[in-house]
Amino acid sequence: MRSLSDALLNSTDGSEGKWPVQRRHVLDWLVNETRSERYIDNIFVEICRKLAEAGVPVARATLHFRIHHPQWIGARILWRKGLSEAEIDLYNYGIEDSSQYLNSPLYEINNGASEVRHYLDDSSGDGAEYALYDDLRAEGITEYIAWPLEHTLGKQHVITFASDRQGGFRPGDIELFKDVLPALALVSEIRLKNRLARTLLETYVGPHASEQILAGATTRGSGVTVGAAILICDLRDFTRLSDLWPRDDVIDLLNGYFDAMSEPIERHGGEILKFMGDGLLAIFPLSDPCACSNLLGAIAEAQAALAEFNEENLRKGREPLGYGIGVHVGDVMYGNIGSRKRLDFTVIGPAVNVASRLESLTKELKRPVLLSRAFVERAGCAAQMESLGSHALRGLDHPVDVFAFSGRR
Repeated sequence: MRSLSDALLNSTDGSEGKWPVQRRHVLDWLVNETRSERYIDNIFVEICRKLAEAGVPVARATLHFRIHHPQWIGARILWRKGLSEAEIDLYNYGIEDSSQYLNSPLYEINNGASEVRHYLDDSSGDGAEYALYDDLRAEGITEYIAWPLEHTLGKQHVITFASDRQGGFRPGDIELFKDVLPALALVSEIRLKNRLARTLLETYVGPHASEQILAGATTRGSGVTVGAAILICDLRDFTRLSDLWPRDDVIDLLNGYFDAMSEPIERHGGEILKFMGDGLLAIFPLSDPCACSNLLGAIAEAQAALAEFNEENLRKGREPLGYGIGVHVGDVMYGNIGSRKRLDFTVIGPAVNVASRLESLTKELKRPVLLSRAFVERAGCAAQMESLGSHALRGLDHPVDVFAFSGRR
């Protein structure tokens, strides 16, 4: 059975000599020897190196991908001659409206051009004179080529090559590029799809849960028992605010509130398992001996961030936000819960219920953060907390000793 590289080689003009042999060497490596490499940037560096070994005067090359990420619209992988690793740049949403993008070969390719090719050592030039070309000339680049990199279902990205050889690329170089591109498109699409799956899972269920799911934890009821410090947070009067404020203002408020809460939690090693309307559930696994201390540090930073966010709301004529946080520690079942076809990767158990009841108790006691004795003793922080006595919690047979968080550590 013929390999893909054989099929690609048979599509050339069949000329003898250096180029067919080098095509086979490059394509066989790309198709058959990259299976164990997860990252497309490593593959891209190696393909550029192999092209150079084949005699192609590649001095610079880039891959430009559109990506699905809540923060970034795209990424660029940049290789230059002499680099052992690629440089990776991420681009924020909105760059597609910038002059940097609109005055670039990428814009031309994304708007239907099948090729952008420019001889930089010829002052007469051909085609548009983009600002990028001045930077390339300063690097000693003599020719620049950009092509679309076609993926399935109409998805298109961009690849570029640049030469520092006097006179630029030769006809044989261009033939080799065009033979390599279909195979590189397949190889890169597989890596992008894998990265997309991982990114989407990390975005919607968090990094730790996503690793479990990708490792095969996808059956209902599968899970493990883990010890964890548990944090449940809820926004106050959200229903009333939703009725009073315009939709976009409500969304802006929620995003700001979740930023203030979530970033300190993640920075201190916590895992946010879910956003529940205007609340969130997070755990700090006790496999980390500093889990309880990290949770307290996250709350202190979140309170400072929420205070700053409330000052901003007041300047805008909005009401400050109130919130309640309940904290407990104990064993939880960590895994898949749900129907046959729709699962939720979360934690359940009595310890979660206690944290939830403590969060509800913050409304009654008028304290924003309440912690159980079990957590306070585990954290060794009783001296920094204020004891509020024992309180009966709904659904529990015995009262729970409750402490208020002062913010001092």
